Amino acid sequence: MALDWAGRSVNYTLVDTFVYCKGARVWVRDPELVWKGGELKKDYTIGDKLVDIELDDGGEKSLPLKSKDDLPPLRNPDILIGENDLTSLSYLHEPAVLFNLQERFIRSNAIYTYCGIVLVAINPYQQLPLYGEDVIYAYRGQDMGSMDPHIFAVAEEAFRKMSRFDQNQSIIVSGESGAGKTVSAKYAMRYFAMVGGSTAETQIEKKVLASNPVMEAIGNAKTTRNDNSSRFGKYIEISFNTQHHIIGANMRTYLLEKSRVVFQAEEERNYHIFYQLCASCNLPELAALKLGHPDEFFYTSQGESPTVNGVDDSVTYEETKDAMALLGFQQDHIKQIFRVVGAVLHFGNVEIAPGEHESSKIEKNNENLPVLCDLLGIEEVQMMKWLCNRKIITVKEILTKPLTRTQAIISRDALAKKIYSELFTWIVGQINKIIQPLAKSKSFIGVLDIYGFEMFEINSFEQFCINYANEKLQQQFTQHVFKLEQEEYVKEQIEWSFIDFYDNQPCIDLIENKLGILDLLDEECMMPKGSDDNWCQKLYKSHSNAKHFSKPRMSQSAFIIHHFADKVEYQSDGCVEKNRDNVNEEHLNILRGSQFEFVADLFREKKMSHESSASSRKAVVKSGHGPAIKSQKTFKSSVGSQFRESLKYLMEKLNATTPHYVRCIKPNDTKAAFEFESKRAVEQLRACGVLETIRISAAGYPSRWTYGEFFTRYRALMVPKEVNRKDVRGTSEKTLKRLISDPDKYQFGKTKIFFRAGQVAYLEKLRADKLRAACVLMQKTVRGWVQKKKYNRLRSSTIIVQKIIRGFLARRLTLHIRRTNAGTRIQKSWRGYNQRQKYLHVRRAIVTIQAFTRGTYGRRHFTKVLREARATTIQKTARGWLAKKKYQKTRKAIILIQCCTRRMYAKKELKKLKIEARSVEHLKKLQKGMENKVISLQQKVNELTKEKKEREDQDVTIEKLRSQVKSMESTQAETISLSKRIQELELENARLRQELEQTSLEKNALNDEMGRVLQEHKEVAKQFLKEKEKHEAESDKLRQDLLEKENAFKEFEEKAEERLKQEVEATREELLKELAEEKARHQKLLQDYNRLEQRCENLKEDLEAAQHPAQQYVHHVRTDSSEGGESGYGTLSTNQVEDVESVENDIQEQGQEKASMDMTVFLKLQQRVRDLEKERKQFETKMEKKESDTLTHRNTMEGDLGTATAQLQAYKEENTKLKEDLTTLHKAVVSDSAEDDIPNVLTKQVSVLSEENHKHRQEIVSLKTELANERRRFENQMNGGADSPDSGINKDKEQLIHEEIESLAEDGNLDVAYKSVKMTNHLFAALSASQTSLRDTVSKYGSLAGNHNDLLVGKIILEKEVQALKKNHEVETKELKETIEQLKMDNDRQQEIIGQSLKMTPEARINQTVQHEISRLTNENLDLLEQNEYLEKQVKKLKKQLKVAYRRVTSTLESSATPTSLSDTPAASHLSAPANIGDTTHIAPANVKMKEREILGMLEYRQEDDTKIIKSVIIDFQPKNAVSFLPGLPAYVIFMCIRHADDINDDRKVKALLTGVINGIKKTVKKHFEDFEYVSFWLTNTIRLMHTLKQYSGEENFSSQNTIRQNDHCLRNFDLSEYRQVMNDLGVHIYQMLVHIIENKLQPMIVPAMLESDSAGLSTKPSGLRGRSASMSSDYDGVKISIESLIKQLTTFLTVMNIHGTDPEVVRQVIKQSFYLVTASTINNILLRKDMCHWSKGVQIRYNMSELEEWLRSSKVYDSSMEDTLEPLVQIAQLLQVKKRTDDDVKLICDTCTKLTSTQVVKILNLYTPDEYEKKTEVMFIRKVQAKLSGRMDPKKEAQLLIDTKYTFPVTFPYNPSSVLLNEITIPDSFKLECVKRV
Repeated sequence: MALDWAGRSVNYTLVDTFVYCKGARVWVRDPELVWKGGELKKDYTIGDKLVDIELDDGGEKSLPLKSKDDLPPLRNPDILIGENDLTSLSYLHEPAVLFNLQERFIRSNAIYTYCGIVLVAINPYQQLPLYGEDVIYAYRGQDMGSMDPHIFAVAEEAFRKMSRFDQNQSIIVSGESGAGKTVSAKYAMRYFAMVGGSTAETQIEKKVLASNPVMEAIGNAKTTRNDNSSRFGKYIEISFNTQHHIIGANMRTYLLEKSRVVFQAEEERNYHIFYQLCASCNLPELAALKLGHPDEFFYTSQGESPTVNGVDDSVTYEETKDAMALLGFQQDHIKQIFRVVGAVLHFGNVEIAPGEHESSKIEKNNENLPVLCDLLGIEEVQMMKWLCNRKIITVKEILTKPLTRTQAIISRDALAKKIYSELFTWIVGQINKIIQPLAKSKSFIGVLDIYGFEMFEINSFEQFCINYANEKLQQQFTQHVFKLEQEEYVKEQIEWSFIDFYDNQPCIDLIENKLGILDLLDEECMMPKGSDDNWCQKLYKSHSNAKHFSKPRMSQSAFIIHHFADKVEYQSDGCVEKNRDNVNEEHLNILRGSQFEFVADLFREKKMSHESSASSRKAVVKSGHGPAIKSQKTFKSSVGSQFRESLKYLMEKLNATTPHYVRCIKPNDTKAAFEFESKRAVEQLRACGVLETIRISAAGYPSRWTYGEFFTRYRALMVPKEVNRKDVRGTSEKTLKRLISDPDKYQFGKTKIFFRAGQVAYLEKLRADKLRAACVLMQKTVRGWVQKKKYNRLRSSTIIVQKIIRGFLARRLTLHIRRTNAGTRIQKSWRGYNQRQKYLHVRRAIVTIQAFTRGTYGRRHFTKVLREARATTIQKTARGWLAKKKYQKTRKAIILIQCCTRRMYAKKELKKLKIEARSVEHLKKLQKGMENKVISLQQKVNELTKEKKEREDQDVTIEKLRSQVKSMESTQAETISLSKRIQELELENARLRQELEQTSLEKNALNDEMGRVLQEHKEVAKQFLKEKEKHEAESDKLRQDLLEKENAFKEFEEKAEERLKQEVEATREELLKELAEEKARHQKLLQDYNRLEQRCENLKEDLEAAQHPAQQYVHHVRTDSSEGGESGYGTLSTNQVEDVESVENDIQEQGQEKASMDMTVFLKLQQRVRDLEKERKQFETKMEKKESDTLTHRNTMEGDLGTATAQLQAYKEENTKLKEDLTTLHKAVVSDSAEDDIPNVLTKQVSVLSEENHKHRQEIVSLKTELANERRRFENQMNGGADSPDSGINKDKEQLIHEEIESLAEDGNLDVAYKSVKMTNHLFAALSASQTSLRDTVSKYGSLAGNHNDLLVGKIILEKEVQALKKNHEVETKELKETIEQLKMDNDRQQEIIGQSLKMTPEARINQTVQHEISRLTNENLDLLEQNEYLEKQVKKLKKQLKVAYRRVTSTLESSATPTSLSDTPAASHLSAPANIGDTTHIAPANVKMKEREILGMLEYRQEDDTKIIKSVIIDFQPKNAVSFLPGLPAYVIFMCIRHADDINDDRKVKALLTGVINGIKKTVKKHFEDFEYVSFWLTNTIRLMHTLKQYSGEENFSSQNTIRQNDHCLRNFDLSEYRQVMNDLGVHIYQMLVHIIENKLQPMIVPAMLESDSAGLSTKPSGLRGRSASMSSDYDGVKISIESLIKQLTTFLTVMNIHGTDPEVVRQVIKQSFYLVTASTINNILLRKDMCHWSKGVQIRYNMSELEEWLRSSKVYDSSMEDTLEPLVQIAQLLQVKKRTDDDVKLICDTCTKLTSTQVVKILNLYTPDEYEKKTEVMFIRKVQAKLSGRMDPKKEAQLLIDTKYTFPVTFPYNPSSVLLNEITIPDSFKLECVKRV
């Protein structure tokens, strides 16, 4: 029984032993290739102990056998080699899987292969054209089994299941470093972003993709296996809404490799971000980081490989920065991120030197420490102190323990790792905030990119966690595969037994159960003296009997775990410390007190949440403020516990989703393109679970064929009496029962036959044997008949020929004998002479050659001897150097061992001394002298206490004096500031008085203006009374209009109220936003306060430490205390305790000088505390000031207005001064010498600037005259009439005035009328001032007016007027402020121009002046041209209006017999405004007789009937009723209506009708956008209407083909060329809709009809796919799809277009586009499906192409463009059929495939599968074709793989006039057009 890689038994002989016959192909194990192919040399019989095998490379091997289970595994038949699914192989075992992957990867360059539900992806180490948008669209909507394996197919499967079943999905990508996990995950997310992208403005899918460069920069690094290796695991959830659009994402990371920050192995790099910053250090934005080359920094120079081939770190830096900007990172945050990363680099360069008494120190001249402290915003003194010391807290005291150099370096590196880890976590959190879903997500797809199984020479804690995660994932994977396998059996209703599979739950229990490996590790971490050795001993004791645990033979600090993939030996060194992950708390306190909020936030204690506890769970106890001792401990969970919780959360997520698996394989370690190392591949296949999938499949029924496939394939094995084509299943069952006697070897399902492993190969052998026997029989018969026939023919011919030849030979023999005798003598003489000459020539030549040869050999011998001598010398030197180097290395190792041994003995001695120190006798000896010492120390304490009190009294006195001095100084400063403030207030008061006087003057002027306006209103009232009699006839009509306008005004009022509500709501939202911003600012201030408080606390602690230094750590006294302080698991929260005794001892020990130094530090820290208190007070003052500013904001508005006025006056004075300066400069320059052109240049510049100042002054004047403009606008409203440009409320005012005047006229009371008019004017003024509606204002003041309460009315009106003046004043003030700002900017710009001009050379100043003048004149010319064009348009419009009005008046006068005044006609209102003749001009009666003529070909209608016509002709029209109508009848009807509007010259009717027609057609096709008949019908009518508009436009180029009658029907008044363009655009839009419908109809039919149907009668190889719903079924809506179905659908399209009368050219374009779709879809499918690339498929394509060409010819739409469209598909068919052997075939392929790109040709050759009796295409042949095609001209085009199926040919609508006469068209009654009539 053979064993697999995990020690499990595996049986390769699952088939009967009679298959092992002579010639059977088998696999043999090989130490280099893993497996090697061979053939059996003889038949195997049961009991044989040896099997002789002939290997494929010519060698031989004998394989010993103990039983038949030891037989070598069999090879699969050729038909199954290269299958895209490994589970479809007949023999399922390791060599078959390995060979199939190698065959696809090397021969076909296929990097993707299915293995059941797993996608195996092999890294090609080369860019392939497989990931473009065209490939994404090719896989979009396709079944997983219908296309070749691809990452897009897996992504599409996940997306489809999510969208169809609303199930959450997950894609698990795993593999070792360098296998391509990150790239595969990136392409999967790119696919989701493409198919799930929304049209929202946020474009969240771009942000999701933009997170990849950022995460790669901070989390990826170069390793020996991969240049861009992800050093962390990540799980990204992409959320989708109900429309299945991406709305956000969320990322979780796992186990960042923090150790890489401080250490890199050889040929490896740190994280990319460090090198990106170093490469871009010359940029100004990074100058503050003070970076340089990576070799200058310790953290980036250890690997000695600072660059990556083909990668420019400066370019990737820009990409990273752009990605951050796209994600929405603030620029300040980006800057702070780079500062923190730069600080981490500088940490590595902080050199720590050894100090005295096992301490360490940092030199003051260290350059990197100040830089990193500046970058992090922390105190340099504190960091320098705590890098070399640590604080230990006991119950009663605080100790400061100095660290050794090694401990300090470890502490420094731990801090650097902590900083980078926190930064990494913060960036991930920010990305999650940015890309998190804003709305509730309906479902999600998770993409897990996690590290694969790892096994190195030295495996530590990181590898343990990684392999633990893979154990969990493997368990989930195995259970899912097993579940799917069983579901397939249940679905097919076959009998099955429980399949045994490997369960790794015991291994997982060993790791995570109670008292498991992780549990024991956490327990050891909590022990005071926990160590790695103790942990190992506990593991040996607890798990020595476990099945998956073992102890190494030669090590006491390692252990072995039996994982599912292999046994891994883990070293325990460092695991305890890595699990603790401790950082000095003092370091964190320093960072929390950073002056940068960003840095402080990174280390601020975060609140615990349920969700975040899975990744980082800490129990934080924050101590209160005060002098109490901080005895509480802050415990945190270990790294292992955190990882276990994160993994638990991940597994819960994955178990709640439908998983999809991608296993990435690394083919070689040299990163060579398309090289396959079997050893490396098989290791990864074992580790990633692919072989486990194969094992589960092989245990059941791996081979599965449908009944139809079995019938087609094995028809040759069936007996005629068994064949029944109507009952394929019954026939298959009978055949199988006869061929395979064992019923357990197969099962009959509902739709498939399930075979055991090897049975398909057995059936293939039977089929091949039978076909071979049949071929032999046929060959024997045919060859016998041919040879017999040939023999008879040759015998008769031979007899005749013999008779003739024998006579001829006798005669010739006689002649020959005679001539022979004569020739013999001649030959004798000649041969003797000739041989003699040849001998002499050869002899001379040999002598010459010998001479040269001997010389050559001599020289070669000499050279060889010389080289050997020199080589000997070199070897001697090299060997000596190597021996010396080996000796030195051995010596260093021995010294190291000695040191370690001595240290071990020293530790043991130290331990003995400690034990002795704890003994009772020793303590008694020490106790005797302690009593006397305590008494003396107590006396000293009393004396020092008295001195301390005296000093404190002195300090208090000094402090009081200082405070008094400071208060005096502040009082004096306040007095000075108050005096200045009084003077300013006096000046302000004077200015306000002047403004008050000015305002009173303006008010008087306004009162005068108001009186004048009232007088004018009186005159207007009198004028209205005079004209009342003229308008009596129109009073009824005016009242009706008034009612209509009142209704319109109600609507306007409602809209205004709605708009007001919207504005109020917007204002409310704005206020809420300001409130939120204010809260955010408040929170920020609180954070600043907390950060400063932390800094203050740190400084207080240092201050207390400086005043009362802690006891130094003493080995022989405080050994137990120090151990107790360090042994606690977790981080200690510390507090300071004052200890006078320690201060006194330090003063005595250190001396007076050291004490004075401490006092200096104390004073500095005290000053720093004062500064911090002052800053805090300033912050509080700012907050109070902010609140007071908010309350007094309204009160300061008037002061701001005054200030703005003063600023305006100042700017005026400044402009005046500037003008005087320019004049002075002008005079000075003119008076100067005229040696150069400077005066002229400056003169021009001064004139230009003067003009600009003049323009600004004019603008200021225009602002001041705004009140006058308001008055003039009011006059226009009163006198403007119906054509006034103002509308809306002005019309309402006019109507109200008319109503008031009429009521006055009826009453006859002029006094009341005068007051009413006055009240009306005031009402309008109040209405203009207020924000209320007209109706509210009238209702509010109407009752007052009716009661004649003039005083009250006047008071209210004056209040409104004052409010209006105030608002106008505010508006003017705002505009003046804007003007001031503009003037200020203009002045600055002018001064800048003058300054620049003075600095320029004379030539430059001249050029600048000329350019300025040219630009100014150009702008003026452009303005004048625009004005001219506008005036010309107005003139044309007015002329046209006059013509229309004149025609209407003339027709009206002709129709009536009585003379009528023009002013009384309705047309007068239209003529009065533009021509100003409505009131004064009268037209005399005219008796002009018109010539009566019959106008035909037009339809008369009223304008209000537009909607009825459009509804009847367009919206309600059914295309199916148009079969019996004239083609294009709706278009003709619409044009006949247009003709009538043109005939009466009514442009409004034309515009309204054409606009309604266009909108109606759009609405109709949009409603029926999937109905081919509707869209085709309206495409035809739209084109016909466009052609009709051209035909009857009257233009010569269109009317040249018209008849005389058609030219009479041309349009006479309107030019509709713009509408023709609109109709053309509409036609293009409808054409695109038509093409889209055709695509939707044809797309599902193309592949089944062109590729999968067997119309030519050729049987193809079965797909072999299993477990997927492929498109091989060829069913579409339950109908078998063939080429006839496709042609039938095309015929339907063509028939519908011909019935509707579509232009033939448009029909050809539609058919051409359809055939392009057929060609592109077919080619793309061939390029992405290996099963379509074989000879018989080429024949099938040629047959289908001939059918399509025949249809084109029979339909009379065939032309050369159709042939060009189909040519690429024809060439692919030829490529599949052509021979692929010789160089001539290479030339033939290159000459034939001119329409195919080189990438497409090579792809098809790689995918080509030979038929049964055809040889494989050699790789060298493909390389030759590729080399010959590489010389083509366009490399970019040649690199294209797929054809764009979305491409649409440009559409044109050639002009096609109609021969139909408009007057002959009859409108059917079914149109229901009662509203129109023929003219």
